[in-house]
Amino acid sequence: MTVKKGIYKHHKGKLYEVLEIAKHSETEEDFVVYRALYGDYGVWIRPLKMFNESVEKDGTFVKRFEYKEDAKYA
Repeated sequence: MTVKKGIYKHHKGKLYEVLEIAKHSETEEDFVVYRALYGDYGVWIRPLKMFNESVEKDGTFVKRFEYKEDAKYA
């Protein structure tokens, strides 16, 4: 399971940029490191498995984060 770096849309509508995949030093679990593209541009982490999962919205399942495009800069 992997995540491509770039811009993603959260199922609630806001945009985020995936910066890196990080590994937990004790468990070796993969985490997605991402930045909000609004407000204070906070940096967040979420387990890779959770980032990739689907959630129920209005009776149907949708991706929690949907890839939209490559980042504008490298």
